[in-house]
Amino acid sequence: MAETVLIAEDDRDIVELLTLYLTGSGYEVVSAPDGVRALELVRERHIDVALVDIMMPRMNGYDFIKALRAQSDIPVIIVSARTMAADRIVGLDAGADGYITKPFDPLEVTAYIRAVLRRHTAGGVASGEGVSGAAAADGHAASAGTGGADGAADAPRSSRVAFLTCGDLAFDVERLVLTKRGEPVALTAAELKIMAAFMAAPGRVFSKDQLYACVNGEPAAGGGSSVMVHISNIRAKLEDDPLWPRYIVTVRGLGYRLDG
Repeated sequence: MAETVLIAEDDRDIVELLTLYLTGSGYEVVSAPDGVRALELVRERHIDVALVDIMMPRMNGYDFIKALRAQSDIPVIIVSARTMAADRIVGLDAGADGYITKPFDPLEVTAYIRAVLRRHTAGGVASGEGVSGAAAADGHAASAGTGGADGAADAPRSSRVAFLTCGDLAFDVERLVLTKRGEPVALTAAELKIMAAFMAAPGRVFSKDQLYACVNGEPAAGGGSSVMVHISNIRAKLEDDPLWPRYIVTVRGLGYRLDG
């Protein structure tokens, strides 16, 4: 059964990005826009680990962690734009198991989650700076290589690793990373969803409505303009000459296709 990650964060772009990476790594994800709703989700269903922002409406991250610790010892990792040492200390004293600053690498967050869950499952210390330090070390080690210190714990997921290729493009299905000639291409969550569709079916023509559905989960009238913006942004990052694209080609009157 997949482990469940709770994301308590009011920034939808961050929730979308983390959800994309975490589901790709085999986790189930639920999210809440504030601490009050996050506590309700903890009561309603089984949660294995929580990613918590500090600045949230209705109930901030610190108060959420304090309220959570009165009823649960699930691991909590703060993900915040606050970088002062005092903020880390307050968060850890409130009961957090770790602290990650924004902007972050989603792969590092994923590795951090694995390390904290492994220690929690093994019966280690449930909270405090000791776990934070150890988890951070494992997080960096795991994100630096294919297995890192996580090795055997990641074996089931690693066995499902698959790459989609098209010419000199490669898409890591598990880690959700697109590379061009071996170099990673930095894409947003929406752009990754579009490229995942393209890479799964090179040469297929996708309409704007289909690509909109890839990003948002369902088709919607008037979504074509946002797809055009996403395609333009992808081309700017991917193409050698965005004005003369050779990867993402416009098929007049129909949509777009990926050429190798």
